[in-house]
Amino acid sequence: MSLTQLREEVCYVNKMLPAAGLVTMHSGNASGVDRASGRLVIKPSGMDYDRLTPENLVEVDLQRGEVIDSRLRPSVDLPHHLHLYRHLPELGGVIHTHSNYATALAALGRAIPLCLTAIADEFGAEIPCAPYADNEGDHIGQSILEHRNRAPAILLENHGVFAWGATPRAALKAAVMVEDVAKTVHLALQLGQPRAIPPEEAKKWYDRYHQRYGQ
Repeated sequence: MSLTQLREEVCYVNKMLPAAGLVTMHSGNASGVDRASGRLVIKPSGMDYDRLTPENLVEVDLQRGEVIDSRLRPSVDLPHHLHLYRHLPELGGVIHTHSNYATALAALGRAIPLCLTAIADEFGAEIPCAPYADNEGDHIGQSILEHRNRAPAILLENHGVFAWGATPRAALKAAVMVEDVAKTVHLALQLGQPRAIPPEEAKKWYDRYHQRYGQ
């Protein structure tokens, strides 16, 4: 994917965040990385989504963290995106949201339990909740790496959601699925205690979904 194509893709993914109900106003952000050139593109800080174009996304050098030829400032969450890309070379896209149901669980410091086959399919495990981390330096990125599991997403206590994937669209799917299953778990909690799926059963669903599902 060329940098021009990456800009178009990341712009599309950012615009899908409010369309999917994952963000409001100008909160949240999405980025994508081009490993060949060592560049990433990310949403500008505080910019409303309806103003986004591929051209006004901010390009950043992956290793130095320096903005390349832009008068706009990158998202304040850039350090966390950089930390994930630098330590997880398989990543191609990262998304941060404050989606309501998932963030409600984050406010309680609670993981999303492995209690639905949809969670087993996409995530293969519970979606963990990392303990509170401040916004200085690499603290959030370090906390994500320390507390993540095989799931391509994590809740951050008192904060919100990070999701990632091999591409920006894969990260978007993970972010959408986090909120969808969080809502279902929230509804289940109003009725009682959700029943956990055993790990060996979850593996069956995860393997089928990732190896045989779809075209």
